[in-house]
Amino acid sequence: MIEKFLLLFFFGIAMAHVEGVVVVYLRRALGILEPASTTEILGEFNKRYINIERTREAATIVMLGTLALLVGETWLDKLVIFLWTFAIWDLFYYASLYVLIKWPPNLTTTDVLFLIPRPWIAPVWFPIGISLATIILILVFYII
Repeated sequence: MIEKFLLLFFFGIAMAHVEGVVVVYLRRALGILEPASTTEILGEFNKRYINIERTREAATIVMLGTLALLVGETWLDKLVIFLWTFAIWDLFYYASLYVLIKWPPNLTTTDVLFLIPRPWIAPVWFPIGISLATIILILVFYII
């Protein structure tokens, strides 16, 4: 089981980096280079782009869910795999953005976490904290 979760760990990191690169390109294409927070630019987005971004977010959830359904054996296993991979992806998404463009500048920077069904806005420490807690709980109660 440890090998499976280690491979899922690497998958989550790779997926996070791909998504981080996409965000860097989106910021560049839209001329948004150095915002202190993503909430500052949310109002500037054309509604069409917001809807396109929602489809990217939905696709991310579908990919993580599909992976969990394919890899997991029981429904509990599938749920844990989804939560594990989601937490790794989310944590390393922020790490990737920081390595690529030094964003967020600090953990109190606000971010638009999701747009589905409407914008979820919180400081970056919140999703990082939830991801770390999820990873630790899964390690303690499920993997080890």
